[in-house]
Amino acid sequence: MAPTTYFLLVSFLALVTSQAIASDPSSLQDLYVADIHSAVKVSGFVSKDPMAVNAANFFKAANLDKPRDTMKSKVGSNVMLPGLNTLGISLARIDYTPLGQNSPHTHPRATEILTVLEGALYVGFVTSNIDNGNKLFAKVLNKGDMFVFPQGLIHYQCNLIPDKTVVAIAALRSQNPRAITIANAVFGSKPPILGDVLAKVFLVQKGTIDWLQAQFRENNHY
Repeated sequence: MAPTTYFLLVSFLALVTSQAIASDPSSLQDLYVADIHSAVKVSGFVSKDPMAVNAANFFKAANLDKPRDTMKSKVGSNVMLPGLNTLGISLARIDYTPLGQNSPHTHPRATEILTVLEGALYVGFVTSNIDNGNKLFAKVLNKGDMFVFPQGLIHYQCNLIPDKTVVAIAALRSQNPRAITIANAVFGSKPPILGDVLAKVFLVQKGTIDWLQAQFRENNHY
């Protein structure tokens, strides 16, 4: 096989493999209603017997119109994220207190589309080290506006208004997109990352890192 042809074949297989890994697996039957009480552990949830499935399994009472409790959040937001087993989609309601935010985070398995229902948000995401060199794409969203956060990229939302709450709905293309909050992961890991490592990365004194890690030590759910 010619070197050029071999290179193209390897590149194509790598692309196909990366796309397959980056999304939820395809369903092989019509219905996989989650049996959340099953002790069997698989990727997702074990399915109920299709003969026991009914319309109620595809219905959610209208609790997305109810405000979420934001009092316990140190950053002023609360996310509710139900997912649909094997259907490759989940939906979140996010409530923001005045000046509250959804801290910089990433969803390793899902692209997200956010729609503002009430109020206004300042949102943005940052590209990778190579593509555009950590370029920030940011926008102020008003009621009814939408914004897309590409899969795996660090993004955030912030309510800049000091006297109004904000509500948004986010749809994600995975039943379980997961979220990695950057500050929690870096300063609140258990056991903690060595302070000397982080001091060198952030170009600060180790004492600053020690102080930051202490803020996350007891509860790293900021």
